[in-house]
Amino acid sequence: MVSKAIYKEVIRPPLWLIAFMYFMLFSLVLAIWAAFNDAIAINAFAISVVLGIVAIYFSSKEILIDQSELRVGKAHIPIIYLGEMEIVGKKDFGNARTRGADPAAFFALTFWVSEGVKIEITDQRDPTPYWLISTRKAQQLLTALKKAKNI
Repeated sequence: MVSKAIYKEVIRPPLWLIAFMYFMLFSLVLAIWAAFNDAIAINAFAISVVLGIVAIYFSSKEILIDQSELRVGKAHIPIIYLGEMEIVGKKDFGNARTRGADPAAFFALTFWVSEGVKIEITDQRDPTPYWLISTRKAQQLLTALKKAKNI
């Protein structure tokens, strides 16, 4: 049974990161071209373009909330097990994902997003104390989670 999404956000790598990744890949292609012939360089170029596309695909993350569960990437949890929720702003997010983090927590982080939401897990069978999720739309995510809990 597929239920209607209440909230959906896709976090993709920023343009500067994609440009830097392709700069590194193409510099490797240039080194290969200098050492070998044109045919090998063309193959290396094609491989690097494909590798870049694959890297962009796998570094993207989707946050989805429907009436019954929260999904972040491949991880999912029923809404009924979500407890206290809070926005972690830019000032506190660095500490929340490093020194102030619980190693047993679930982290759905991207280094290029510097704010997020912390969600307490209330399932007694789950050893995970909370989820920390990077998001560009923290207030909208929090509102959607509270709406899903009240449905």
